[in-house]
Order: sequence, then structure tokens, then C-alpha cells
Amino acid sequence: MKYYSLNHNAPKVSFQEAVIQGLASDKGLYFPERIVPLTASFFDTIENLSNEEIAFEAIKQFVGDEIPENILKEIIAETLCFDFPMIKIEKDIYSLELFHGPTMAFKDVGARFMSRCISYFNIKKKESKNTVLVATSGDTGGAVANGFLGVKGIEVIILYPSGKVSDIQERQLTTLGQNIKALEVDGVFDDCQDMVKKAFLDPDLKYKNLTSANSINIARWLPQMFYFFFAYKTLKKQNKPLIFSCPSGNFGNICAGIIAKKMGLPVAHFVASTNVNDTVPRFLENGIYDPKPSKATISNAMDVGNPSNFIRIQEMYQNDLDQFKKDFSSFTFSDEETIKAMKIIYDIDGYISEPHGAIGYLGLKKELKNQQNAIGIFLETAHPIKFLDIVEPALHVKLPIPTQIKGVLGIEKMSTKIKTYEELKAFLVN
Repeated sequence: MKYYSLNHNAPKVSFQEAVIQGLASDKGLYFPERIVPLTASFFDTIENLSNEEIAFEAIKQFVGDEIPENILKEIIAETLCFDFPMIKIEKDIYSLELFHGPTMAFKDVGARFMSRCISYFNIKKKESKNTVLVATSGDTGGAVANGFLGVKGIEVIILYPSGKVSDIQERQLTTLGQNIKALEVDGVFDDCQDMVKKAFLDPDLKYKNLTSANSINIARWLPQMFYFFFAYKTLKKQNKPLIFSCPSGNFGNICAGIIAKKMGLPVAHFVASTNVNDTVPRFLENGIYDPKPSKATISNAMDVGNPSNFIRIQEMYQNDLDQFKKDFSSFTFSDEETIKAMKIIYDIDGYISEPHGAIGYLGLKKELKNQQNAIGIFLETAHPIKFLDIVEPALHVKLPIPTQIKGVLGIEKMSTKIKTYEELKAFLVN
């Protein structure tokens, strides 16, 4: 399998090269040269397969022969070492919980898969060191920090916007030490992401072997397709069309879901549910892609004004807006609507959602009005404890502290404050 740049002005590369480089030399995101549909027999018997077997069949075409099958299966086993429960909320509506990993966020899957791929490549090539540079609007930082913690030959530098992540999210990326370093940026997530992209293309930093662990990196992004296969396996016997609603910020999760559909997964429709950062909903209304500076909300992981992965979605539909709209819709919701949805979900059966999942629920309810015979799944991407300052007063509950979170409480946070790209570059050099 080869990967090409979506800017179409860089050489095609292998899976390994795409993972290590992160971003193509022409600033484009990498995309697989082809997407091969899985066999009908795979879907006919998917309920008889384990999650690990499903994941292996889904990802192997994208890895090719660059990682031996036995090693790839080991990587998948270490990646999927926790559950992905499907919780019924009301008739034909389910929450797919993706937060049962070590940092209690959906990004644990991609971070663990990517870290193990890079570790294998380093062992094979005997590389001295790689520097993983990552921007986070919330959970990415903690998941990457945990996934790469202690991995030999890899240094991780995480950029996060000052005052715009929750206290627990900040602790998860600033308290680990070892090979993990955190930079607190005076700005918003888009500023962090722009700095990361600029560093990749800076010739002065080439010797640092920089790569990214954001969803712009194919090894972080592609494994997110697993969730959609697992959900189909669980709900297949109900024999109804499936609609997935994804809380969407950088659009990596929903983009991976569309890859799964292109591979033959029977999905009727996708909903990109956003907060007031509404670049994509506006695009679907007027056909004009017009990114705006991001605005801070209570669903901070979605505070993205220019979602990187949307260009990959456009590529899968050859920029044909009419074809795109058949499979995809997008809705925007305010903080007030989000809080109200959290209360509605809690009143149904005592289910505690957090702001991102609540926005997913809102988008799903809106789309189900158009497809009333379907089953809807909204993705709960993080444990409510990550947002206890919002969840507890909104629902008048006291959240117990999970074991995964207790480990970072009471530990001193360590970060370096920066404002400009020049400060990031100086940090990397020194």
C-alpha cells in the first residue's frame, strides 16, 4: 500500500514512511492509494469474530507487508486491551462508550497503535531517536502521553492551549515525566496545530526526526475505524439501517468511519455533530469551506476552527457535495443546548453523559427525524470525569474518581509556557 499527499505535489510513500513523516513535504495529509472493500463473507460472519480478529482484517491492507502478521496481531492485541460497551439509552438509540482505556478517551486506541508501530520501525531500522510532536484540544495529549510513555527512542512534546483544557486533561499530559514534555501555548488549539505543522516543514529541524501523533498521522487516524466495525457486530442482528453520530472537532473519528463504509461496512448515514465551531455545517449549507478562528466552549475537544481531516473526507467523495450529502450531515449546537441534552439523557435512565457525547446525541436525534426506521449510535468519546466541573453541577451528581484518574491527582503539573513558533523551535533545538 502506498500513500499520496492530498496536495498532490510530493512523492508517494510507504506506510512506514507516512507514519514516520506524519505530514508530506508539500504540507499535505497522506491518504491511502486505494481502499479495498472487504469480502461479503467477512460481514456475514462478523458476529463470530473477536474484536482483535475484526481489527486485523480491517487494518491489514493499509499496513501491507511492512509489519509481519504476527507482530501486527500483537500490536492490535495490546491496542484493544479494554472494552467498547454499547449502552441502550432509549428505543433505537445507543451510546457507544469509547472511554474505557488507560486515559479514559477514545484516542487511546490510535495512540497505542501508533506508538507500537513506531517502536517496531525503530527496532527494525535501529533509529537513534524520534520526536513525536502533537497538538491537543483535550484528550489527544493524555492518550499520546500514556501511549508513548517510556517507549525507547521516542521523545514526546505536547502543545496545548492555556486555560482551554480541563484540569484532569491537563494533569494527564503534564504529570507523567520521563520522555513526555508539555508546552502550554498562549492561544487556541488552531495555534498549536499550526505550530506543529510548521515544525514538520522546517529544514532546520529535519535532524529531529519529527512526526505527529495527531489524527493527521495515518497510524493515529486509521485504527479509529475499529469502533464502527465493533458497533455493527453488536447491532447486526437487529437488521436495521445504522446511523452514527460523531462529536466532531478535527474530524478524524468520523473520517475513519467513512473509510469503514468505503470498505463495505453497512452504514446508512453519518452525522458530524459540532459545537459552535461550525465550519463544516456552514459548508454543507452553502458549499463554501470558510474556516473561522475557533471559539471556546464546554466541549473543548471540539474547539477546532479548521478541521484537518475534513480534506480526507472530501477526497473520498471527489469533492462532489451532492454525493457527500447522501451519506453525511452536520449540525451545530450551543453550550446551552448541550447542557439541556445532558439533563434529558440523565432523566431517561440515569445515564451520565459529558458535553461531547451530549452533542452527539443531539445530532443523532435531529437526523433520526429523517430516518425513523434506523438505529442510532452516538459516540461517547471521553469519561464524564474529564468534565466534572460541568457534569456535576448540571446533573446535581457526585462522580466517583476512576482508578485511571486517581493516579494523576495530587501530582505537580510540569509545563513550559510559549507564545510563538520561534519559542517552540528553540525548545526543540535545546
